[in-house]
Amino acid sequence: MKVYNLGCEHQHRFEGWFSSEEDCSAQLARQELACPLCGNRGIARLPSAPRLNLAGMQKVESDIQNQVQEKLLEFTRHIVRNTEDVGDRFAEEARRIHYNEIPERSIRGTASADECEALADEGIGVLQLPMPAVSKQTLQ
Repeated sequence: MKVYNLGCEHQHRFEGWFSSEEDCSAQLARQELACPLCGNRGIARLPSAPRLNLAGMQKVESDIQNQVQEKLLEFTRHIVRNTEDVGDRFAEEARRIHYNEIPERSIRGTASADECEALADEGIGVLQLPMPAVSKQTLQ
């Protein structure tokens, strides 16, 4: 169903509902349409904003949100599988690795904002990712 804004020669505005754009054009050409206010048959199609199917858009947004959550969970699982949890010793372990005191390995853990800032000042790259506590366990 197509909905168009229409107007007559007397500046009366109204909507017209049509099965297609071609149907609208044909009825306008044959002057089959009349103004519901004055009966004038000099009808023209007026500019109009498109009608949006917001229910369909909400489904698309929901699908995107579900895909993002799925990817985030997949990423979190990858981190958990491929890193060692050093807990609140993260800053200490990161320094020891950076200064070649211990063998290099991928670690994860917790650090305060001040600790992360101090690591950055020392040239130690840290990526802060919020991970729920449950992510340290087996993720289903």
